[in-house]
Amino acid sequence: MDVKILGPGCTQCDRLTAQVMEAMAEMGIMGNVDHIKDIKEIGKYGVMGSPALLINGQVKCVGAVPPKAKLLKWLEEAKSQIGAKVMKKR
Repeated sequence: MDVKILGPGCTQCDRLTAQVMEAMAEMGIMGNVDHIKDIKEIGKYGVMGSPALLINGQVKCVGAVPPKAKLLKWLEEAKSQIGAKVMKKR
C-alpha cells in the first residue's frame, strides 16, 4: 500500500502522518507512508490545501485531518482493492 501525506510540515501534517501510521499498524497493513513537503512536488498532485492524504494514488482528503473511523474505512477499502487485484492476476 502506498500512502502519501502532502503538506509543508505543519502540525496538522504531522498529526495526519502519525494517525495514518497508527491506523496501518492497528490493521496490520504494511506499506510506505511518505510525507511530501516540497511545494513543487505537491503541485504535481493538483491539491490546493494541506494536509492532503493520498492512498494508492487516490486523493482521499484535503485541508483537514479526517476522523480515525474514516481513515480505517479508506485503508480497509484500499486493502480490499489490492487483494482483489492480486487475486485477479493469479
